Amino acid sequence: MQFPLGSLSIFRIVLLVVVLLAGLSAVQYRPDVSGRVWQAGKAAWWDSRLLDLGLTGWGQAPKQPIAFSHALHAGEYGLDCLYCHSAARVSPVAHVPPVQTCMGCHARPTPNPEIKKIQTYWKNQEPIPWVRVHALPAFTRFNHKRHVRAGVDCQSCHGEVQRMQRVEQVSSLKMGWCVTCHDAHQASKDCLVCHY
Repeated sequence: MQFPLGSLSIFRIVLLVVVLLAGLSAVQYRPDVSGRVWQAGKAAWWDSRLLDLGLTGWGQAPKQPIAFSHALHAGEYGLDCLYCHSAARVSPVAHVPPVQTCMGCHARPTPNPEIKKIQTYWKNQEPIPWVRVHALPAFTRFNHKRHVRAGVDCQSCHGEVQRMQRVEQVSSLKMGWCVTCHDAHQASKDCLVCHY
């Protein structure tokens, strides 16, 4: 008996494609754990890039107004994340550093065009218009201060930034990914921790 494709409704075809995609992502699922956090940025088989559809920014590395190298500053020079993102200690939001922080090291004249851009922003008393890399849905809150005080490494969520020329969102930041980390660290999973 033949099964003619033409007899399928559009709904059934779409449902079949969804099931096949879910099956394919289940096959590619590898629960690699590093530091009790999912290294691949996913918490479960459905939390894969295949099913992300570009909705979360996962894997994105937007071009910035200044070609700031975290590999140079955090990697080679060994600057701590909290030197530039000091608000993460005391605020729910980590914030990008003000131009004043950059000028602490880059006030001298230089032929470097990227440093000249910083100096121009300083001279014009304008903030650097950084492009956001990590963004959560409006109904979700992430408190950097709580995580920093709990001793969670920045790399747990942001990846090995000290090796990145341009920062990329390496984690899905989806709910399942966060809940997996909370499970591993025995942190609260009450809905109001993140949704308020």
